[in-house]
Amino acid sequence: MTDTVPAGLIAILRGVRSDEVLDIAEGIVDAGFSAIEVPLNSPDPLDSITALSKRFGDRVQIGAGTVLTASQVRDCEQAGARIIVAPDTDREVITTALELGLTPYPGATTPTEAFAAIKAGTTKVKLFPSTAVGISGLKAWTEVLPAGTELFPVGGVGADNAAEWRQAGAAGLGLGSSLYRRGDRPEDVHDRARAIASAWTQAH
Repeated sequence: MTDTVPAGLIAILRGVRSDEVLDIAEGIVDAGFSAIEVPLNSPDPLDSITALSKRFGDRVQIGAGTVLTASQVRDCEQAGARIIVAPDTDREVITTALELGLTPYPGATTPTEAFAAIKAGTTKVKLFPSTAVGISGLKAWTEVLPAGTELFPVGGVGADNAAEWRQAGAAGLGLGSSLYRRGDRPEDVHDRARAIASAWTQAH
């Protein structure tokens, strides 16, 4: 399945512990996700990022989420992160990530914020929360944003609406609570990951 699932699915493991993260991630990687993000407000996030990078870094992109400062970007890069996901469009976070050769995913809720992020150098924008933008909003954004801009809805996305988002023009999805909640069993996360990947693939 890994070879047939298109890039774009990002697992958000908010609250995951470093002693369980590899077991949780195994099924996500197997399902064909292209990236795994550990938000910095999780327990020992840099330890989790390091462990994931060592185990799965040659198969998927490993990154950090809820990154708010340039200093955090540098810490994440040292831990092995390759993507930097933020809830806002802080210019210094974006430019620091780019200077370090990392891929930033700043979060925007309005076209104005998206344009600010693009002017700072990113080509990937997280729609967050995607419920505030909506399917129709994403379609409208794609009409005005520069060619090559990739939009990733996050928040309120899952297997039930993955196809609709993709058909509207989403380049990928960030999956949080619809995929993993703190305390979930690895096998349950794997099942959800497979369902999400299947829905995403069938929308192609």
